[in-house]
Parts: sequence; structure tokens; C-alpha cells
Amino acid sequence: MTTPRSVALERLAYTLAAPVLAVAPNVYPDSPVNQVVQLAGAAGIGGWILAGKSEETGAGRKILRWSPLVLAAAVDVAAKHTPGWGPYWLDGLLAAGWAAAGYLVMPFSRHTRRCHRPALAAPAPQPAPAQAAEPTVAQPDDGADPLTRQARMLWERAGMPARTHVVKATRHTAMRHDLTLLLRASETGRPITGLSPEIVGAAFGVSATDVTLKDVAIQPGRQGGPGWMEALITPEANARRRTQPTDQERWIDRVAGPKGGAPGSELVHKTRDDARAVTFYRARMTDSTETPRIDLAKVCRALNLPEDDSCVFVLIDGSEFLISAFDEPPLSQIFPATRELLTPDAKGMYVCGYTITGQPVKNMVYQHDKNAARHGLILGVSRSGKTQYFAIDMAAMSLAGQVVWLSTVRKDEKTTVLGKYIDRQGSNALWMARSLRAAKALCEIRAEMPWPHDGQPHDYKPGDPRCPYRQLNVFADEFMTAAQDGDFGEFIQKDGDDLTVTGLKYGIGFNPAGQSPFAHNGFSTEMKDNLRQNSRPTIFNMGSPGATRKAAEGTMENPYDVPTIPARYSRSEGSVIERAMRGEADPENGVSTGGVAVIVLDNGRAVLMRSLYADFDTDLSRLFPDEVNRLTDYEISELDKRGLWFDWNEPVRPGEFWPEPDEDGDDDEGRSRRRGGGGKGGGGRGSTSGNHRSEQVTSPRQALEAIKSLTDA
Repeated sequence: MTTPRSVALERLAYTLAAPVLAVAPNVYPDSPVNQVVQLAGAAGIGGWILAGKSEETGAGRKILRWSPLVLAAAVDVAAKHTPGWGPYWLDGLLAAGWAAAGYLVMPFSRHTRRCHRPALAAPAPQPAPAQAAEPTVAQPDDGADPLTRQARMLWERAGMPARTHVVKATRHTAMRHDLTLLLRASETGRPITGLSPEIVGAAFGVSATDVTLKDVAIQPGRQGGPGWMEALITPEANARRRTQPTDQERWIDRVAGPKGGAPGSELVHKTRDDARAVTFYRARMTDSTETPRIDLAKVCRALNLPEDDSCVFVLIDGSEFLISAFDEPPLSQIFPATRELLTPDAKGMYVCGYTITGQPVKNMVYQHDKNAARHGLILGVSRSGKTQYFAIDMAAMSLAGQVVWLSTVRKDEKTTVLGKYIDRQGSNALWMARSLRAAKALCEIRAEMPWPHDGQPHDYKPGDPRCPYRQLNVFADEFMTAAQDGDFGEFIQKDGDDLTVTGLKYGIGFNPAGQSPFAHNGFSTEMKDNLRQNSRPTIFNMGSPGATRKAAEGTMENPYDVPTIPARYSRSEGSVIERAMRGEADPENGVSTGGVAVIVLDNGRAVLMRSLYADFDTDLSRLFPDEVNRLTDYEISELDKRGLWFDWNEPVRPGEFWPEPDEDGDDDEGRSRRRGGGGKGGGGRGSTSGNHRSEQVTSPRQALEAIKSLTDA
């Protein structure tokens, strides 16, 4: 008869513990062993009390089970209080008797074995052989693997949802619980209907969000179509996706959804340029026929990017777009202007600035494809960088051998400095009116100017060495203010309109600058259309992002997305809510956006750029050619014959703009005529009376001017 292992271990414990009970109290009275034994005895007494109070059966067995601990504590206490080893070696006899009692009674092993373990001598019952399960519709005997059979059992337990059958279950790589079910309709030729993620999730005990239903494509050797379906059960992958998503998963879950920042898009790739400290997110629309609809603030929050206009930009190209997230504002960098960058190429293109991605942006000094000069339109509020842009534009024109005139309403330091390197420069409305009048007269002069190779006049051809004259570029700063001048505003506006219409074929470009491109501020519809079609409009900060977008859209053929120019570049530091709770002021870390502009390219696309910087505190001669380009002697002599070539800073000459009153006429009437475009009986050049002016009304604009004249508006 074999001794059970629990009995042998308990007997060994009694044998080893008996000497400790006899020796420890006599040799080491203060040993922790005595305290442990006594605590065990106290626990045994507690077990006795609980067993006695219990109303359940088996109280005697429980008391007997705790008795070895209580008796061991009694032996220890007796040995500790008897002198020496006691009379007749009583301590050793008590310990030996405790061990013998436990050796024979064995309460723990015997009573814990009761009702749990059959007797060793009894033969073990042999289970009856299970009958083989009959194949069912859910579990056909097709040699399926164990995973598929288990899935079929769960599917059958769920009642064969949607009258479908599990064809195969495939476990995902490196996943314990993720699998793909291939389902088909139980009846051949019937489509699967009524199956939902909730039904599949209930069958396999997972959340409905962890189930994805997909159509089955027809493959060689396997059917497909509406009678087949795939169910992806991915609880593990979704748990990882929620905590540690990949870039593609984050984009799908948080950006490309119907409520995301770029609905219907997909991430192509994410790249990092450490040298330029920028991260690029290149994406495209899933349907290539759709146009991206991007909410940049939502995209930033979804990708954990700072919602900062100065560091995150979007570039749209058809159905694709690029989001650039910079560590520092890229347009706060200064790009010094150099002669190499400003020297035009064979097609008249020069570098005027750089975009957020570091790409050079080019402007033109003439239109190579149209065989014509070019106009220019520069908009922006004060201190936005217009005059800086004037400097690089004029330098490029001068390096191309062209003539430049500059007029402003008021004198300032920068325009005076530029006057040293160009043909002519003045600083009042009268000077601007005279320059526009002379440029308009040059159109007539050049129309009759013979070319040396055949003695016949021709239209202007940029870059043609046979052309007898140079291209002329007339700059008019603060044109909006000058066009509203009480004395010369009408002449400035009228000659400016004529110059934008007729000047290109004679090599004369008009470049107005101001703070508004709209008709009520001096820009007529004809002027704006001609400027837009024959230039690359450049819009600096217009005072607010909304005004900048409106001004840019006013210069574009179609309302493309216009980049935003903030008032200042500022990085978000800390939490606004936390600063408000602590009562702290917001950090003042703004950086000026002067020199940052939106330039509208030939295809109507608006690009954000930082223009080149011309330092007026240094010598600008390094940007301009050594010799100033001027008109030819023939042109000057013809202008002089017409009385248009002189010092334009002189006071108004008699009869220059308004006819002088007759000697017998009323002096008040003559004075009113000299008040300019809107005065009583004044009017345009060559008009002598209000009736004569009304007879020459041929356009809505002239009618409006006539009404102003009649109402003294």
C-alpha cells in the first residue's frame, strides 16, 4: 500500500518540529521561534472557537484539524516555564508525545483528503468512450482545422446568424484573439442580408466596434459576390490602435472620417526633414475626382500639432495636398537680396522670395509668352513690406536694362533712397499725375517711332536687340490716396486706366500700390482686370486675415484657397486655461510678418512667400547696375515738344491741367475750374464747359463723374 505524499510530508514536519519545541524554550528563551509557535497556537484556539460557534456539521473535525497548533503552543509554554529540562526530562517527553500523536492522527492530510481523493486501493473509474458527433450543417466533416471548428461551434450556438455558414477561420499573424471569418449563405444563390457587426460581436463575445464586415472579391478557385462576406474580428489590434496607433491609423480614425479635418482623404506618407525642422504629411483624396476640403485647425488637433498659423501650412494640388508642420515659424527667416537672385533670366524671370517649403518664387520683368511688358499690383497696409518689394522689383528691372519711374503721395526715406538708382522719382500727387501723363504720351510717341532695321514702327518685343527704346515701368505708391486727391485725383485715375489698357504693346508697365484693389478706392474694373491678367499680384498683410483673403480673391480669376497671414508670428506657450486660472498674462512673443506676402501665380494659385530683404541702411548699389537706365534722346525730345518733359516738382503751370479763365471771365469761375476732377464746371483735360463734358459721356464711369460734378460730390 503506497503512502500518500501529503501524509509523508506531514509526518516529516512533525518529526522535525518536535526537537525545536523541546530545545528552543530552554536554550533560546527569547528566540522568535517561541513567539511564532505561540501565535500559531493562538490561531488554533481561534479556530476552535469558530468551529464551536458554527451551526454547520463537522465541528469536531475542524477542532481536530487545529489541535496540532494548540498542543505545540502548550508544549512550548510548558518547556519555557519549567526549570531546565524539567523533572525526568519532561520537556523532551512532551515534545516526543506531541510528535507521536500527530504522526498517528494526522489531522491535516487526512481531513483535507476526505471527499476529494479516492482511496489508493480503489480502482480508478474509466470514462465511457464518447460517441462521435454526427456531422451537422454548421460542422460538416470537411477536414477543417481546429480554429475553424471552434468558430463553427460558436456560430452554431448563436443560431447561424443571417442564415450563413463559416467556411474558414484564419488567425491573424502574432495575434491570439484576432481572426478573419469567411462566411457564405447557407442556401446557394441567396445573398447575405441582415448581418451586422453587433450580431458577429455577440456571437464571439467582442465589442461591435472590433468587428468589420467586408465584401469578398472573386478570386481564382473561390467564389465571391453578395453570397459571400468576410468578418474581421480584431479586439487585440483595436486595443493597440487606440493606445499606440500608427500614422496611417491615426489619419484614418481622426482625420479622414466624415467629421475629420480632411474627410475622404488618405495618408500617402509622413516624412521628417531634420535639417529644415519640418514634418510633411502628404495625403490625397480616396476619390481622385473630389477636391480636398481641409479644416486645418481640426487636422492639427487630430495629429497633436500646435494650432498655429505661423508653423502649420497646407498646399493643395488637385486631389492631393501637403501639410507642413514646422518646429519654428519658417517665414520669420530673413532672405537677403543679392544681384544673382535679382538678375532676370532669358525669359525675364527673377527670384523675388521663398515659400514656406524653401522653394524660390519668381516674378517677371516682362511677359515673354505675350511679347509685352508687364504690369504689377502690390497691396498692403503700412509697414507691411511694400517699399522693400519695390526695391527688389526695381533692381530686377534695372538689371534687365529697363527704365523705372517712382511716384508717391508723400516723401519718405526709402523712396528717396530709391530715387538715386532709377530714372525719375517724386513725392506728391502732382508729380504722379505728370508721370502718368508723360507715360501715356510715350505710347503715342513709340507707336510712331521707327525701328532701325526697316524704318517702320513695331509693337514692343522684349529682349529684341532691334527695339529702339527701353521698357518703361511706372510705379505709383499709395495710388488709392492719390486717386482720391481733390485736385489731381481724376487725372491720375483716368491716365492710370488708359495706361493699363494701352501701355503693354508699347513697352510701358504700370505698377500701382495701395491698400485696396476695389473700384471705390480708385481701382476701376478695367484697371483691375488688366493688372490681374498681366502681372503676378502680390498682397502683403492687409490688416487682418479676412481682408488679406478678400484682397487676394479680388485679384484671382477663381476663389482658390488663400493662405493666411497673421498679424504676428507667435508660438503657443503653455495652456491658456491654466494661465487664466493663475491670473497670469499671456506671453508677448510676437514676431512681425513684414515682408510676408501672398503672390498669385499665372495659374491663379495663391502662394505664401517671404520676399527678399533689401537693407536700406546699407548701400543698395550692389543690387542695381552701375549706370541708371534712361529714355532715349528721341523720346525726350518728343516729350519736350509736347511740353511734358521738365522738372515735375514745379508748381502747376498755367493751363497745364485746367483751361485758364478769360480775362473778362469771373475769377471765381476760373478758380472753381482749377479745383480738379470733381469741381464745378472743371472736368477733364481739354473740357471748357459742363455741357461739352456731358456730350462726351460714353461709359458708366464718365456718367458717374458727371453726376459727381453736377452734385458737387
